[in-house]
Amino acid sequence: MMNLIFTLDYEIHGNGDGSPYELMVEPTYRLMDLLEKYNGKLTILADVAEILCFKRYYEETGEDKFYYKDIESQLIDAIRRGHDVQLHIHSSYFKAEFNGLSWEQCWAEYNMAALSYDRIYEMVSTSKRFLEDLLQPVSSDYSCTAFRAANWSMMPTPNIYNALVSNGIKIDTSVYKGGCQTGNVNYDYSNAHSQLHSYPADQHNINLYDSNGLLTEYPIYTEMRYFWSFVTPIRVFRMVRAKFHKHKKNDVVAPQEPKKNTSTLRITSFFKKSPWKLDFNQASGYQLINAVKRIINKTINEDKQTNVVLIGHSKTFLKYNEVTLERFLKWSNQNLGVNIGTFAK
Repeated sequence: MMNLIFTLDYEIHGNGDGSPYELMVEPTYRLMDLLEKYNGKLTILADVAEILCFKRYYEETGEDKFYYKDIESQLIDAIRRGHDVQLHIHSSYFKAEFNGLSWEQCWAEYNMAALSYDRIYEMVSTSKRFLEDLLQPVSSDYSCTAFRAANWSMMPTPNIYNALVSNGIKIDTSVYKGGCQTGNVNYDYSNAHSQLHSYPADQHNINLYDSNGLLTEYPIYTEMRYFWSFVTPIRVFRMVRAKFHKHKKNDVVAPQEPKKNTSTLRITSFFKKSPWKLDFNQASGYQLINAVKRIINKTINEDKQTNVVLIGHSKTFLKYNEVTLERFLKWSNQNLGVNIGTFAK
């Protein structure tokens, strides 16, 4: 039995601009409708730090400029329809202020994993309480128990791990094997325990298996691929669009921690493998089908359910994605043993 878990990072652009209705609400309704057509469920990873900014603006001005009520209604509707809502946090939004054009974030708190235990605990507690207060009246058994870190960063591990566990979070889904980044955030998942199977993680290093671990890592599925696997129309479009929504220069990185230049394309890049995420926004339908076929072949002799985590972003779920994704959903619906569910089922 294979359980495909479609996780959606529910957020606006990283630099704080964009319409929440266009980037969050509208595409998420389309995705829920499409998955339901094939008996599938969606896991919305709601960026509560952003949503609380929209809520504060609405309450202070009386103007629902950021569609807070629509967001609230959508999350409620998702639970009523049998989907799931879990937690995602861009920590720089907790002290953000709207400047008339976009949200000016607190860059000193950009890297959540590097903050103190007390500050992380406060952020997680506030966010979890928001979701449970909103959604438990809809479903009494609803509980916020899963988390994805902004920019996939769970390193350094100790403070964020312990703050999550202390707040009753049981699942993290931030790690993607092979991933490595330095600069705004710092992590290295080259030696993660698995690129596929969930594992109890060590409180000191999220990469490591610990049979006594209190937080279970559900890694985003990856394969190490050459550059041509990353060339799809939707990925190219996303790269072009991202140029118009950049962080301001030097806003994020502190002077004592200069950002490395990773934009230069070197000839060695063509001969080096990189982690290719099972991203339903950026991969073609055929790429998704072939990746799942490879997973089936890898796990064919296993006698337990395989949970496969896919990732996507509401802000980049275009109508073109519906065409490519539906091709994959038709295929998965015709294959016995492939279920599209959540972390809970």
